[in-house]
Amino acid sequence: MRFLGNIEAKTDTKGRAFLPAVFRKVLQASGEENLVLRKDVFQKCLVIYPESVWNERLDQLKQQLRPWKQAHQQMFRQFVSEAEVVTLDGNGRFLISKRLQKIAEIDQDIQFIGMDDTIEIWSPTNLEKTLKTDEEFGTEFEDIMNVEDNR
Repeated sequence: MRFLGNIEAKTDTKGRAFLPAVFRKVLQASGEENLVLRKDVFQKCLVIYPESVWNERLDQLKQQLRPWKQAHQQMFRQFVSEAEVVTLDGNGRFLISKRLQKIAEIDQDIQFIGMDDTIEIWSPTNLEKTLKTDEEFGTEFEDIMNVEDNR
């Protein structure tokens, strides 16, 4: 399952958004029906996880944590308590809760970014703040891709 693209959209007054058709087709082809929506761990954006991807990520997290260590238990609690199950209605819409809209500073304009096996939802302002210039991106991309030369 691979989501690709940068798609501009809007939410309605109730906070509902249409999941772009290109992403719905990927979900449908993969047999995914259930979605989990959560704030990103690092950025002011939201992440849509297909249920199978969410379950994989949760398993990865649990493997790193010790259940009888207080700090680890708190980390797990915070991670899962900030997640919400979302379902698409017959028109392909889903609700972004007021709580998550506030956290991600989402107003009416949003941008969906396909991130391989997840989909991010950004306010255009926050997305713009995180993007690098073409030159910065090219330089960093070259550095990452040529890591073998540095070994």
